[in-house]
Amino acid sequence: MCRVTTTISVVNQKGGVGKTTTVASLGAAFAELGKRVLLVDLDPQGGLTFSLGIDPEDVDVTVGEVLLGKAKPADAIVVTEDGMHLLPSNVTVTQAEEALVSRTGREQRLRVALDKVADDYDLVVIDCPPTLGVLTVGALSASQKVVIPLQAETLSHRGVLQLLDTVHDVKQFINSELEVAGVLPTMFDGRTNHARAVLASIEEQFELPVLSPPIPKSIRFAEAPAIGRSILSVHKNHKGADAYREVAQSLL
Repeated sequence: MCRVTTTISVVNQKGGVGKTTTVASLGAAFAELGKRVLLVDLDPQGGLTFSLGIDPEDVDVTVGEVLLGKAKPADAIVVTEDGMHLLPSNVTVTQAEEALVSRTGREQRLRVALDKVADDYDLVVIDCPPTLGVLTVGALSASQKVVIPLQAETLSHRGVLQLLDTVHDVKQFINSELEVAGVLPTMFDGRTNHARAVLASIEEQFELPVLSPPIPKSIRFAEAPAIGRSILSVHKNHKGADAYREVAQSLL
């Protein structure tokens, strides 16, 4: 059967690079384009769940129960104020992750779960935890595309090589469809030579496509989650919102 749903994992094992902002913003941009969007919060900290206006502590059924086979995806999915659907997370997903380590088919469980609701969505975007453990490998196993957000303020990209090794292994042994869509520069300050040098070094060092435009550095990105919405809803005409709209178009 031909797969019509595109699943995108947003991955970087380094924290603070804008993964959650990227997932929420791309999801909102896809929704603006009329796409049916499911976001998946795989981070036990529940950052995506919180930033879309849902208190992780109030969530009854999480992605953790789905991965353990205790609940169906449809039982866990909630609708956000921005009109996207969300498979939420909270701290209990840590216990689910520990339990999965000894379970059969652990890398395939998210893919199997998402296949059950695939007909309902055009795009699934996964917010991965800041590790390369079983949850992230499960996300990569369920995806066709990987987006790697990378803070454009530092030349410390050593972790990217480790991530690319993981992507390579998943592609070779579990999911041959997996491709790196590109690196997405975040927190970009185009006024500095350093930020521009970082962009150039990414292409040169990793031989990866760089998604364009880079996402500008702005306090507006911190304001949106505080009211449980994406920047595209809160600051519709902001340059950051427009940048994510362009990136979403390019990913389609």
